[in-house]
Amino acid sequence: MYPKRISLLVVVVIAAFAIWAGCQTAKSSDPAPATATWAQKFKSDPNNPRIAYATAMLLGQYQYLQRPLDTELSERFFDGYINSIDSRHENFLQSDMDEFNIYRTNLDNLTTSGRGIADLTPAYAIYERLIERIQQHVDYVDELLKQDKFKFTADETIQIDRRHAPFPADLDAAKALWKQELRYEYLQKKLEQEVHETNGVVTVKLPAGATTNIIDALTSRYRWMQHTTTNTDGDAVLQLYLEALAHAYDPHSDYFSAPHAQDFSIDMSLSLFGIGAQLQEDDGYCKIMELVPGGPAAKSKLLNPYDRIMAVAQGNKPPVDVVGMDLEKVVQLIRGPKNTEVRLTISPITDQGSRHVVSLMRDEIKLENGESKAELVVLPDGKRLGVLDVPSFYAPVGMAGGQSYVSVDVAKLIKKLKKEKVDGIIMDLRSNPGGSLDEAVKLTGLFIKDGPVVLARDADGQVSVDADPDPSVLYDGPLVVMINRYSASASEIAAAALQDYGRALIVGDTSTHGKGTVQSLNALQQYVWPVTATATNDPGTLKITKGKFYRITGASTQLKGVASDIVLPDPLDHSPYVGETSLDYPLPWDTIDPVDFNKLNRVQPYLEELRSLSAARLATNQDYAYIQQVIAEDEKQNEDQTATINEQEAIKERERIAAENEAHDDELQSRPLPAAKLYELTVENAGDPGLPAPLSYYTTNTVTAGSRNTPVIYYSSDANFSNFFALPPKVSDISTQGTNVVATWTNFSDVKLPESPSLYSLKSMPDTWTNISDLKSADASNLKGISWVGNTLTVTNPVVLTRIPPDAALDETKRILEDYISLLSKNSMQVVGH
Repeated sequence: MYPKRISLLVVVVIAAFAIWAGCQTAKSSDPAPATATWAQKFKSDPNNPRIAYATAMLLGQYQYLQRPLDTELSERFFDGYINSIDSRHENFLQSDMDEFNIYRTNLDNLTTSGRGIADLTPAYAIYERLIERIQQHVDYVDELLKQDKFKFTADETIQIDRRHAPFPADLDAAKALWKQELRYEYLQKKLEQEVHETNGVVTVKLPAGATTNIIDALTSRYRWMQHTTTNTDGDAVLQLYLEALAHAYDPHSDYFSAPHAQDFSIDMSLSLFGIGAQLQEDDGYCKIMELVPGGPAAKSKLLNPYDRIMAVAQGNKPPVDVVGMDLEKVVQLIRGPKNTEVRLTISPITDQGSRHVVSLMRDEIKLENGESKAELVVLPDGKRLGVLDVPSFYAPVGMAGGQSYVSVDVAKLIKKLKKEKVDGIIMDLRSNPGGSLDEAVKLTGLFIKDGPVVLARDADGQVSVDADPDPSVLYDGPLVVMINRYSASASEIAAAALQDYGRALIVGDTSTHGKGTVQSLNALQQYVWPVTATATNDPGTLKITKGKFYRITGASTQLKGVASDIVLPDPLDHSPYVGETSLDYPLPWDTIDPVDFNKLNRVQPYLEELRSLSAARLATNQDYAYIQQVIAEDEKQNEDQTATINEQEAIKERERIAAENEAHDDELQSRPLPAAKLYELTVENAGDPGLPAPLSYYTTNTVTAGSRNTPVIYYSSDANFSNFFALPPKVSDISTQGTNVVATWTNFSDVKLPESPSLYSLKSMPDTWTNISDLKSADASNLKGISWVGNTLTVTNPVVLTRIPPDAALDETKRILEDYISLLSKNSMQVVGH
C-alpha cells in the first residue's frame, strides 16, 4: 500500500517497541533531601518498596548479563525514568536536573541497600516536581490563550524530535518553549478549520466562531494533560519507575503491574473475561468505541458506540464514579470472572443528559481480530495462490482464558487452501511482534520435516535446541515469507529457520526488527510479603531477558535480524526509530556453533533470476514510484527535524500534499480493476464446504460535509447493494442541510461504472453517461433522496464508493511467487502443493 502524505505534527515518533533516550549529567555522591509531601500525594501501597527491592534483586541475579545494579546501571535507570515522564525534555528545567543529579549515581544504593525494602524517594520526589512543572505549563498556556493574538507571519520553525534536546535552562526558557509549542498547536487547529480540500483544490476561509473553538479545544487538551499527570497514585508511578529500572538492563526486560500483566496475558491468549466493549478515554469520560460481536454488551442491545460509562458497580454493591478516572482502572472494574454481574451507569450518545443502568453478566470474549486468517487468490490464468496472514504467535497465557494457538489455526487454514488446490503460499509475517517460542517452532514444523528450528543460550552459556519432532509436512509446495522491520522475536525465528533450511523465499524490508532475546515471566508474589492487610494482593510480574536466540547456522538474530532474499522498498527501512538498533542498551550480536540439519535448497538456484524479474517490474511500478517519493521526503524530514509555524508556508505545504494525493487518487481510480478474484478464509469458516462470496475491490463510507470525495454512489435499502449507480468524481458542493449531508453536481463527463459483479449488479443503468438525461432514463424507482433541476443533480446522504488502495508489497510478492512457481515448473522440480 502506498502511503499518502499528511501534514506534519509535532510528536515524538515511537516504534512498536519501546524507545528510551539517554541523557548524561554530572555525578554526585551526597544524598538529596527527601520531598516532604510525596507520601501524602501518592499514598503509596506499603508493598511498593518491597516490590522495587525484589525487582532489582531478580534482575541482578537472573537477567542475561547477571549484573547487580551498579553505578552505570543507576545512571541508565535515572535517565530512563526522566525520559519516560518528560520524553520531549520540555517540562523539567536544567535546575531540576541539577537538584536531582544526586539520585543519578545512587539509585543502586537507594534501591538495594534497605534489607528487603527500597527507598522510593527519588521516584516520588521527581514525579512531584513534574506535577509542579505541568501546573506551571498549563497556567502559562491559559494566560497565552487569553492574551496572545496568534499571528503566524514570521519565518519561524519548531524542533520536532526533542528526545535528545537539552532541558530548558530556567523557567523563562521553558515558557519560551511552551509558547512556541502552543503556537504550533494553535496553527494546526486553525488550519484544520480554515483549510478545506475538495477534489484536490484547497480553499482558505476561517468559519465564524473558529477562534473560540480553537481556544476551547486547546484549553481542554492542556487541562486533560494536567489531570492525567496529577491523577496518578503510587502504583502508577511505581510502574513507570520499575519499567525504567528493567530497561536499564535491556529493552525487553519489563515490570508489569497486575493490570499490565493481565493485558499481556490477553494479548497472548486472544481472550479475556468481560463484557466485550472497546473503550477509549475522551476528555475525562470513558467512551464505548466498539462492541465485540457476540459479547454480552452487543447481545444486550442496550449499549451503542459513543455511549459514555459514568459509573461501574459490582453485583449489588454501590456504583463507583469513573468520570475522570484513569482508563486502566475503569477497565479493571469492568473486567472480572465469568458469569459475574457488572452494572454500568450509561450516558447514551442519543441523550447525554440522561442516565440509565445496564446490567451485564461477564463472559469469555474471543479477540477474533487477532486470529490468523487467509486469502485465496484466483488468477485469470487459473493459478491459485494462498496468502496466510499471521499477526502474532499467540497461545494461552495466565488466566485470560481462551484456547487459541497460532499453529493450530494456521494448520486449519493451510488444509483449506490445499483443498482449494493452491499452487503456492505466501505467509505474511509483517508487523508480527512475536509471542510464543513453542508456537514458532510448531508453525515452522508445518513446512519442514523433523529437525532443529532455533537455538538458545542462557546466561551460563548453556545452549538448548528447540526442534520440530514431527516428520510429517503439512504443506510442501512453493512458499514465500513476507517480513518488515516490525517483524520481531518469534516471527524472526520462523523466518530464519525457513530461510536456513532453504524452504522459503524471504521477501520484504532489508531485515526484520532484530529482537533475538528470550524472556521469562516471573510472578513477584512469592518474593513480596504483604506488610499490612491493605497491601496489594498481586505485586505484579517481572519479564526478564534470560537468554539469546540463535539460528541453526549459529548466527544470532539479535540486532541484525533476518535479511530478505528480495528487498522491496519501504519507508520503514529508512526510519531511524524502527528496529533493535534504535533502542537503548540492546544486547550485542554474536555467534555460537551451528547444529546439523538437512538443507533443502529450494530457493538458492532461482534467487538471482527472481531478483532480476522483480527489479524489472519495480522499475515501472507506479505504486513503488509513490513509495520512493515518500522515502525521499521522509529522509529529508529526518535530516531536517523541523516544522514551520508560518501560516502561508504551512498552507503551501498542504496545497502541495493535496495535489499529490489528488494525482495519486485519480491515477488509482483510473486503473482497471484487477482480474483476480479474492476470497477471505477465517479459522471459523475454514471447515465449511465451498468458498464465501468474493471480496470487493471497493469500500463504502458516508460522505461528510467539506470532505474530499472519490466517486459517490447512492444505493437503496437493499443490504445486497442490488440497486445503485455511480456518479462522477467531481463534486461541486457538499454541505450540511439540517441532519442531512447533501452533494450537488452540475457538470458531467463520461464516467464508466465500477464493475464488481460478485457483489454488485446493475439494473437498467447505462454503462456511461454524458449528461443528466442518461440518469433520468434509468429505472430509479428504488432510488430515494435524489432530485434534479435542469442539469443539476442533488443526492441527500450520499455514500462514497472508494477503491481500496493497493498493498504494493503484497502485490509484488504475489508476482514473485508466480515467477517462483513457473521456474520450479520449468526445471521439472516436483511441486507438492495440492
